[in-house]
Amino acid sequence: MSENTDRYENAVARYFEAWNAGEPEALAKAVAAAWSVEGTYTDPLAAVTGHTEIAGLITGAHAQFPGFAFRPLGSVDGHHETARFAWELVSEADGTAPVAGFDVITLDADGRIRSVLGFLDRVPAGATG
Repeated sequence: MSENTDRYENAVARYFEAWNAGEPEALAKAVAAAWSVEGTYTDPLAAVTGHTEIAGLITGAHAQFPGFAFRPLGSVDGHHETARFAWELVSEADGTAPVAGFDVITLDADGRIRSVLGFLDRVPAGATG
């Protein structure tokens, strides 16, 4: 169980590295490290496939919420090739977290993300459109 737990936690750590990467080159490297080549990301607001589209989605989130960072909430829970975890989007200026949710990921044999299914639990008015 420990080996699998480390596998899930490592995958989620790479996921947060990608979501928090600021520079385009760092973002591209982080997305490639976290997701498989044909990896997907789907939540109520987006459905993208591949490194370029995932990086574009992350860039858009940074543009919509400048000065914010994604942070894990609680621990990672997983079994087989699937893991789930909660997160929040935190203002680096004042610590508020206007957006929160949880994601379910599936991993490939190398421990990279094949798919993300994201759920939004808290979203500020006007942020969805």
